[in-house]
Amino acid sequence: MLMASGMRFDEVLDAVERLSPDDQESLVDILERRRIARRRSELAQDIQEARQEFQAGQIQARTSAEIMNEIGA
Repeated sequence: MLMASGMRFDEVLDAVERLSPDDQESLVDILERRRIARRRSELAQDIQEARQEFQAGQIQARTSAEIMNEIGA
């Protein structure tokens, strides 16, 4: 797999292996925080879209029981 920087995935892994254990741990922490921030942004966008759809009358409010009945659970 070619990464955006032009490095292949295995090259990135090899580069990480050359880091000190402390730097590897820092990298993992940074990547995890970025993953969480990206997911948070995605959720915020989903919520905004759902609110807009609700306000436009494209979806209706339902209870969890109604939703569960609808999906057959």
